[in-house]
Amino acid sequence: MRGGTRPSSTGRYDVSPYSILEFISQYTIQRLGIDSYWIYDCLFDMPEMENRARTVHEAGGLAFPTVMYGLSPVHTDEWFADKVRQMVSWGFASGIEVEDAAGILTPDRARTLLPALVEAAGDVPVELHCHNTTGMAPLNYLIGVESGVKVLHTCSSPVANGPSLPSTEMTLVNLEAAGHTHNIDAKTLAPVAEHLERIARQEGHPLGVPEEYDARIYEHQLPGGMTGTFKAQLAQHGMEDRLRDVLDETPRVRQELGYPISATPFSQLVGTQAVLNIIAGERYAQTTDEVVLYVLGAYGPPPAPVDPDVKDRVLSSSRANALKDSWQRPDKTLDEVREEYGGRNLSDEELFRRHFAPVEDIEAARAAGPVRRDYRFNEPLSDLITGALQHSSARRIRLESGKLSVDLKR
Repeated sequence: MRGGTRPSSTGRYDVSPYSILEFISQYTIQRLGIDSYWIYDCLFDMPEMENRARTVHEAGGLAFPTVMYGLSPVHTDEWFADKVRQMVSWGFASGIEVEDAAGILTPDRARTLLPALVEAAGDVPVELHCHNTTGMAPLNYLIGVESGVKVLHTCSSPVANGPSLPSTEMTLVNLEAAGHTHNIDAKTLAPVAEHLERIARQEGHPLGVPEEYDARIYEHQLPGGMTGTFKAQLAQHGMEDRLRDVLDETPRVRQELGYPISATPFSQLVGTQAVLNIIAGERYAQTTDEVVLYVLGAYGPPPAPVDPDVKDRVLSSSRANALKDSWQRPDKTLDEVREEYGGRNLSDEELFRRHFAPVEDIEAARAAGPVRRDYRFNEPLSDLITGALQHSSARRIRLESGKLSVDLKR
């Protein structure tokens, strides 16, 4: 099982003390079975990434430093390849993951970038994780395999495509058609897809389908879910018709802030600032604490310098002056973090919970009782029995209806 982590925080947008990050690595790897982590930073703060990868490695896990892909004058093939060489030089990278979160890698760029990264990685295997936002990811996967990529990240077809990943089913078809081999048993895929599709239809969730190609994404470079966030933010001010303006403003803000890669948390940071610029009617008249801290370097060095005029504007407010005078990276011991979250006697399990969720939410979850481990389909019993019997691989079927219970075994 694999988890993901930024070098400065896990599961949160803030910057966390090293002590809690080390604790989370040890707890999840040694007690929860998360045996590997991809370590990603959209600013590529290499010393911080190395420190986080070492923490995972020393806890007994596998570290996969990640190349987050984006477009800018700074992010050339050689720039990315140099980061890969640094990652490999640490000596404990189990693999290199290449991630295209916005789905903006074109096949032409893939043919130059991916061979360069594979060469830079040497004997360390390279994995490819491309969201299918523009429909180009399946072709990029084939180019990746031809370039020496060893692992492709995919999804079961009902939850694939669009802002998600390419489907496992079609990826295998494409690989076989191109003359490549794999070790996946395709017969195992259909039952998973059928189950997920039944759940999606019953719960009213959309099924995974390729989206129409939208060339504007190469300008704003936003991950798929961000436009929905923009619409909701604009709706609060009765400005739903200004979405196009926000999408135009986003690449301008990203350029002025030094071209951070558009993925968590910087896609949200840049996108929210773009929304504020449109809502206020004056650029940078309002900013968030996160933008101020970013400009102050709290998240690491930007790929390119922040525009001087924008920097002066962001740091001119009284709130910015307060943060500039008071902010420093948290440097608390684990005992101090434990005390902050509830007391020195707080168990490791509860400490882990409270890092990721407020106490009120944890208490509400406990009050709701245990999580159900079954799922009830709203279908006639006869349909369920017929469907179950059609699965030749099923070895046991248990049906309950009121006081009636039937347990069938092959």
